[in-house]
Amino acid sequence: MLAHRLLIGLAGLMGAAGVALAAASAHGGDASRLATASAMLLFHATAILAVIGLLARGLLHGGIGLTAAFGFAAGAALFAGDLTLRQYAGHSLFPYAAPTGGSVMILSWLAVTLAVVVARK
Repeated sequence: MLAHRLLIGLAGLMGAAGVALAAASAHGGDASRLATASAMLLFHATAILAVIGLLARGLLHGGIGLTAAFGFAAGAALFAGDLTLRQYAGHSLFPYAAPTGGSVMILSWLAVTLAVVVARK
């Protein structure tokens, strides 16, 4: 399925960016924002892969599971992108970008819960 392949590709990019930000955080001065951005990317890249695996096994409702996975990608990109831009450029992506991304990730986790509850048994 095309959406699954797209999400797997996004998870790979998120994982690579997460490792790069972890390295930048480890070698930079005050780079705590980068460490947080790295963690969000790495955790949610893994979550996307898990959701795809659960969808393939039929353990999640398809539409809700896909929505959750895309939410993980979008939310983590907003959150990490905002923190990274603040670190390197000194300004935010847009007002409330990080909290918006965080809220999207929280809602995506709740969507995973809903996807398992309404999945066909």
